[in-house]
Amino acid sequence: MSVLTPARTSGQSASSRDNFSAWANRHRKWLFAAPAMIFVGILIVFPLAWTLYLSLTDSQGSVRAASDFVGLENYLTVLTDTERFWPAVGRTLSFTLTALACEIVLGMCIALLLWRPFRGEKWVRVAILLPLVATPVAVGMMWRLIFDPNIGFANQLLGLIGIPPQPWLSGQDSALPTTIFMDIWQWTPMVVLILLAGLTSLSDEPDEAARMDGANAFQRFFFVTLPLMMPTVIVAILLRGIDALKTFDILYATKGKGGGSFHEVETLNVYAYGLSFDYNQYGISSAVLILFFMIIIGSMWLLTMRKKAVSK
Repeated sequence: MSVLTPARTSGQSASSRDNFSAWANRHRKWLFAAPAMIFVGILIVFPLAWTLYLSLTDSQGSVRAASDFVGLENYLTVLTDTERFWPAVGRTLSFTLTALACEIVLGMCIALLLWRPFRGEKWVRVAILLPLVATPVAVGMMWRLIFDPNIGFANQLLGLIGIPPQPWLSGQDSALPTTIFMDIWQWTPMVVLILLAGLTSLSDEPDEAARMDGANAFQRFFFVTLPLMMPTVIVAILLRGIDALKTFDILYATKGKGGGSFHEVETLNVYAYGLSFDYNQYGISSAVLILFFMIIIGSMWLLTMRKKAVSK
């Protein structure tokens, strides 16, 4: 039987430490990020798993109350609800697509104006970014006062030019467009920041070559600048689109429970909130949230695939 000498043991330990050090050095970026990734993963996985579990039960009244497993019954109930669920889906998509399209177009126009240096550039940038300073609830309350049909500044301004008062947030047909305007006012600056960062990173050579070939400003934008900016534009659509899908605070601050008396601004977030905290229907509200989560994941996947195709 052989006996390990102290020198041999210490040599093996040193070799093991060297191997571990070399392995850790090769994977250092993952090792440093691992604690944060694990923590964030737990924060995401546990609520999602709990919501999925509740969606398969008839939980109501209290999450601690006894509940029975009902399988996909809640999902069938939600998917066959043509009175609240599907209209909420339509409003969510209308709100998101309309606000996103306006924010991308306006954001690109403002970013192009800020692209080249000019006198007072810093002050203009600060003024444009001011809407991002306020919280969505504060923005909602501010615009609620402005659009008040009786004392609001908006109707007083319309009266000066001979236009009759408008219902704005109190109108069944005008409430959703008004809240879309609020979202555009607050979040267009975020899109401006993203697109302006992309514009400043572009090389001047393609634009100068197109200028020498006789291309006018519109031709240079649509055939040179915009194709080069498409990866950045898709990133802006991805970030702002997912955020717009989840909009809740500004809608609840302006219209309250149910998105108004006729549910005129009731999106999926507002609908799920009402089911949970107004009616305590946790099983059905969890099913709505899981379906909503699937819509968000599907949207992210489509935009990511589109970004990869554009980047090639």
